[in-house]
Amino acid sequence: MKEPVGISDPGLQPERTVFAWNRTMVSFLVVSAVFLRWLPHYGMGMILLIAVSSSMAFGILLSQRARYRKMAQGVKAERVSADVLAVLLTTAVLLALGACAVILVLGV
Repeated sequence: MKEPVGISDPGLQPERTVFAWNRTMVSFLVVSAVFLRWLPHYGMGMILLIAVSSSMAFGILLSQRARYRKMAQGVKAERVSADVLAVLLTTAVLLALGACAVILVLGV
């Protein structure tokens, strides 16, 4: 039985990856906005958190074209590999932002 087109189309993988990274970028921008809203209540420590989360969003934006090109070439060569470093860096920054936000809010 033939699979319907689009369900397992490997040619769509670069687009799905770009969309996922775009959602991640928007999430970092939303976090920046939340931190900006917290600025009057929790002080100048929020400036660092805003800078880090905005920088992450900007870094994702700048790396999108290269990431898409790499994924498209990988699909063409039938050898797509995950960008493990980018995922680990994003995870580490997100965990650090969360920990710093908790510390600032609790006043520890």
